[in-house]
Formats: sequence, C-alpha cells, structure tokens
Amino acid sequence: MAARLAFTLELKPETVSKYIEHHRHVWPEVQKSLRENGFYPMSIFLLGHRLFLYTEYHGHKPVEQAFEDYLRPPKCQEWDALMRTFQKPVSEAKPGEWWAPMQEVYRHE
Repeated sequence: MAARLAFTLELKPETVSKYIEHHRHVWPEVQKSLRENGFYPMSIFLLGHRLFLYTEYHGHKPVEQAFEDYLRPPKCQEWDALMRTFQKPVSEAKPGEWWAPMQEVYRHE
C-alpha cells in the first residue's frame, strides 16, 4: 500500500504566473526521477499564494531517503533551485523545512 503524503508552502506573490508556466512544462528528467523514486501520482494545487502538494510514495526505503535520491540528478537539483526562487516556507514550517508536511485528518474511500 502506498503512503499518502501532503505538503504545503507559499509562493512569492510576484512569481505565481511564472511558477504556473514552469509547471506546464516540467522537465522530463524531473518527472523521470520522481517516478523512479516512487513518487506518483503527484498533484500541486494553488489557492492564492498557498501551494498544496499531494503525492503517493510507492517505495521501500524511508521517504526522506527517496527525496534525497530524487534530487541526485543534476537537472533535478537545477529544477529544485529554480523552483525555490518562487517559493517560501509557510509560517507553520519547522526550522529547516521547506515544504511543510501536513497531517491527514480525514480519509474517505
């Protein structure tokens, strides 16, 4: 069974349209590494400046290790650095967190 994961962060207001445009053309290397490391499906939603990311993790190693492995390819590191120019952590994020994990409070299947 896949682990269901949700995260949130904010976009800098002046970068919203650029962020959306980049996600219309996500680099193939990024998509490949996400899938190879067990992150699929994945969706990002936007409300105002707040982003909500939902994904399922289908791997066997710890999720933190899978995220690190996803970022190993240079193009994924480049993508991450570029996306961070648009983003900022939410006020609820703990020190060192970028995408703050969210707690699942209800599930209906």
